[in-house]
Amino acid sequence: MKIGAFDTSLAPGSVGLERRGPAVPRPLPSASQDAQVTISSLNVAADGEGSFDAAKVEEIARAIRNGEFKVNAQAIADKLISNAQELLDRSAG
Repeated sequence: MKIGAFDTSLAPGSVGLERRGPAVPRPLPSASQDAQVTISSLNVAADGEGSFDAAKVEEIARAIRNGEFKVNAQAIADKLISNAQELLDRSAG
């Protein structure tokens, strides 16, 4: 199953949405001076074995920093559909 192309020709008013001016950011709750952060070691499992490709992670990070990272929307859509189907199969069984 493939997802069709995104139609960018829709104007904000054409789907019942109207622009109401610039968005005003909400203030974040202030953190207590006593706040503490604990960082634990995580077992990052990209392949189910508890390991990951550090060189690939650095390559992606470099591409993002340089503005060169290209998102493969088709691959993401296919994976989302596959994962959703897997979840549905599990809940039905």
